[in-house]
Parts: sequence; structure tokens; C-alpha cells
Amino acid sequence: MRCPFCAHDDSQVKDSRPTEDNTSIRRRRQCESCGARFTTFERVQLRELTVVKSGEKREPFDREKIETSVALATRKRGIDQERLDQLVSGIVRQVETMGESEIRAQAIGEMVMDGLRQLDSVAYIRFASVYRDFSEARDFEEFASSVRDIGGS
Repeated sequence: MRCPFCAHDDSQVKDSRPTEDNTSIRRRRQCESCGARFTTFERVQLRELTVVKSGEKREPFDREKIETSVALATRKRGIDQERLDQLVSGIVRQVETMGESEIRAQAIGEMVMDGLRQLDSVAYIRFASVYRDFSEARDFEEFASSVRDIGGS
């Protein structure tokens, strides 16, 4: 594994353990050249997945984009990191087990919306405001009203 500090190609694994949700292995490494320590994560990847975005642009599936979106939506909401990791892992598992090598970005967005709706209504509205491109206060009001109507938390 290449060192992120000095770009040396070799590092030594000092410690390995599963993550809390058992979906990956956390490895503490030490660079053999500069001695710097860093962490890597190893995850199972069932197949190469491609996301089809609007306009038919294609890009490789990236778990980190889902993690970032969920983190932004849940920021300062006091939600346990383990629950967020479980949400993201569940979405990734859904995507990987669909049996397709290509998935529409819209389908991933809807999966995130469904997960956030069950987790936290404020995070759900935050994500929806960006995902559905709210342009004025009335959009928030109408969406928040629909969340209330379906019994959002």
C-alpha cells in the first residue's frame, strides 16, 4: 500500500480488526520509509458498478459519495456514527445485489431518501432539498408538510 505521506510503495500492517458493522476490515499501517502511520479499509466488492447520471454520463460507483451525502444531511443531528455506517452499508449492499453492472443515480438517491426518512425526518428534508433541487421556501413547506402527513419522526 502506497504511503499517503511520502508515496513509498511499501507499508507494514501493524493491526487489523473488523469495523463495528462487520462490513470491512480496518488496518493500521506504518510506512517502511518515513515511519508514518495511517489507516486503510478493506471491503468486499462483488462487481464493478457504474452509475448512470442525468445526461447519460457514466462514472464508477463510489461509496464515499453516499457517505458524504448522508454525513451532510445528518450533520449536528446527534445520530450515532454506527447507525450512519449501517445505513450506507445497507444502501451499498442493495446496489451490489441488484444484479446489474449499471445503476441510475436517481435510484441511488431514492435509496438514500428512503433510508434517511426512516432514520431522521430533518436529515430526510435536508437531503431532499438538495436532491430534489428546492428553489424557494414554499418547496420546503410543501415537502415538510408531506413528511408530517406520513408520520415522519
